[in-house]
Amino acid sequence: MFRLLIAFLFAVGLTQSAIAQSSDNEVVTQTDERTSTGGATTLEDILARQRGEKVDDSYRSENTGQGNVEGLMGQFGARGVASDSDVYRALRYGSADVTVSSRGPADSVLIQDGGMWWLSFRTGPLRDYGTYILGGMLVVLLLFFLIRGKIRIDGEKTGRTVTRFNGFERFGHWLFAGSFLVLGVTGLLTLYGRDFLIPIFGKEGFAMVAQGCKWLHNNLAWAFMLGLVIVTVNWIAHNIPNRTDLKWLAAGGGLFTKNSHPPAKKFNAGQKIIFWLCILLGVSISLSGLSLLFPFEMPLFAKTFSIANSTGLPQMLGLSLPAQMSPQEEMQYAQLWHVIVAYAFIAIILAHIYLGSVGMEGAFDAMGTGEVEEQWAREHHSLWLEEVQEKEASKASASPAE
Repeated sequence: MFRLLIAFLFAVGLTQSAIAQSSDNEVVTQTDERTSTGGATTLEDILARQRGEKVDDSYRSENTGQGNVEGLMGQFGARGVASDSDVYRALRYGSADVTVSSRGPADSVLIQDGGMWWLSFRTGPLRDYGTYILGGMLVVLLLFFLIRGKIRIDGEKTGRTVTRFNGFERFGHWLFAGSFLVLGVTGLLTLYGRDFLIPIFGKEGFAMVAQGCKWLHNNLAWAFMLGLVIVTVNWIAHNIPNRTDLKWLAAGGGLFTKNSHPPAKKFNAGQKIIFWLCILLGVSISLSGLSLLFPFEMPLFAKTFSIANSTGLPQMLGLSLPAQMSPQEEMQYAQLWHVIVAYAFIAIILAHIYLGSVGMEGAFDAMGTGEVEEQWAREHHSLWLEEVQEKEASKASASPAE
């Protein structure tokens, strides 16, 4: 009898153990497998990232080993309680207890996981579409030259010249244009240099080139901004749109047909468009540049996005602009905007350089010597030439006869 009792109890124990084990298996099955493995990435996560899909990484950002005081205190110790994975995730997602001697906005951030989108966009779509913009403009200018050819002076040259721009106007133009060219080249070298210069110069050679580009870019920015001010002051009064510009635009400026010379004042409608684009883009790129020159001191985008959201326009376009940003995000948006504006700016200036040099006969003299052939002025800026000749005639009549 005693043996039967022992056997019964043993059988009941085995049954309860099996039931408990089955219950535990169900719990494990129902529990997120990432949690059961301490936050490990699953195969599906990896495949989703490879497909370019957005992956919810809260299973990692919320599992950084910071749930207890002992882990928090020991995470950086030589024999700390937290594991290396916990420490890395805490650093990556900004929950680590980092002690720094300085108190700058970025000093306690060792890894910014939220900036991965910026890196991917900067090295991916931004460069790709920017390359298409610049390459497309070069192709358009080449086709225009092959089809239209050089725009020459149609009438007979007089041998007389007219002062187009004085010395100070030319100084402001070349200060603005020269600094922009250097800024454009150094900026493009910084953006594309790792891909094209490292194979040529090696990593050490590229490091020296990149350092030189950075120094030139930072310091010539002041010359660019000064030139922008001088150009604006010199020519803003001459670039106010008027009805004459509509006639010029309707005739295509005479760029596409020979012997077509619509009237224009000192600046035609095309030059006015270039002028205002240079001012708007110049101011915009200067502001973002100042934000980059003085990190974390000039946040621009959170407030700008907040104002934009209040208009309702972003929502109509299906956009969700962040109105709260970390200091690092402010800098990342400033850098991206700086590059986007630079691409558009360079494309516009390429067209301006073409028409001001090989694209049009006599155009470079206006900024080279300041003097232009009278017939050139008559064909491209007839109303301005009439004003100049009237002023000269008035001065001649007002001066005493010799």
